[in-house]
Amino acid sequence: MLKQKLVLALLFIQLFSKAQMNDTTIAAPLIGVHFGGDIPLADLAKRYGPNMNAGLNFMYKTRKNYLFGLDFNYLFGKNIKEDVLANLKTSDGYIIDNSGYPADIRVTERIVTFNLTAGKIFNFLSANANSGLLVCGGAGYIQHKVHFVDAQVQIAAFNGDIRNGYDRLTNGISFHQFLGYMYLSDNRLLNFYSGFEFYQGLTKSVRKLNYDTGLADTKSRFDMLMGFRFGWIIPLYKKKPREFYYY
Repeated sequence: MLKQKLVLALLFIQLFSKAQMNDTTIAAPLIGVHFGGDIPLADLAKRYGPNMNAGLNFMYKTRKNYLFGLDFNYLFGKNIKEDVLANLKTSDGYIIDNSGYPADIRVTERIVTFNLTAGKIFNFLSANANSGLLVCGGAGYIQHKVHFVDAQVQIAAFNGDIRNGYDRLTNGISFHQFLGYMYLSDNRLLNFYSGFEFYQGLTKSVRKLNYDTGLADTKSRFDMLMGFRFGWIIPLYKKKPREFYYY
C-alpha cells in the first residue's frame, strides 16, 4: 500500500510540474487582421451612420503579458447624413450630368485611423498563461471624409479639385481604447481576440470652404466611435508554445 501511494505521489508531482510549465508565459511578435463595425457618436454622428471596419495591427507581447504595437483601421459605409451635394441637385433631387441626364453618383464614407497602442493581458477566465482579459489604449491620428464615385465620369462639378469643396475632409489626433479577450493556443493553430473598441478624435476640417453652403468650416470637432472588433492573430515565434514549456 505504501509503495502504491508513493507511485501515485510521484505521478501527481510529475503532472503538477508539467502543468506549471504549461502556465509559462512567452514573448512573441503578433500580427493581427481584424474586422468589425462601429457606431459614430458626438459630432461624427451628425455626418455618418453605422459603418463597417477592417484593419491590421502589429503587437509585441512580453513575458509579463504586456503588449505594445501599431494599429491601422479602415472604416467605410453608405450612411451619409449630411447632404453635401444639395446645391447641385434639381428640385426633384437629382444631379444632372453633362448630357442632361440624372447622374450615377455614389456617396460613401471613408475613415482611417493610425494608433500607437499599449496594453496588458490579465489571466482572468483564461485557458492558459498567455490568454485572458485584454485591456489596451493608445493615441494616434484619425481622418474622415465623404467619398464620391462618378460612375460615368459625366459630372462637370466633379472634375479635378472641385470635388474637394464637397468632401468634408477632416483630421486630427485621436485616442483609442479596447476591452476584450485574447486567446493564444498552445499549438499556434487558434489565436484570436475580440471585444469592444472606442475612439475619440479632436479634429478640424482641412478644407477652407464648403461649396454647398458657401461657408468656411473652422470649428473644432469632437468625433467619437464605439464598436466591436474580432481579430485573427498570426504569432511569429518559431516553435510551438508547448515546446517552450517542456524540458
